[in-house]
Amino acid sequence: MNQLGITPDLSRCPLCGQNNRCAMEQARLSGEPQPACWCSTLVFDPALHERIPVTERGKICLCLACAEQSNP
Repeated sequence: MNQLGITPDLSRCPLCGQNNRCAMEQARLSGEPQPACWCSTLVFDPALHERIPVTERGKICLCLACAEQSNP
């Protein structure tokens, strides 16, 4: 729940609002094991982490498009 008392949608990127395709969230929702998430192969720029709202850091995955913005 964020400062406004609204539970964030864990399937949406906190930066752009698009589906983040998070395998961990898919596993939680479906109860079915999933392959490793795409995010496990990326190195994230600390500046990108700073753009995520504080209340959502470490709780909601970025989408691939936003994550790739920080990768050379």
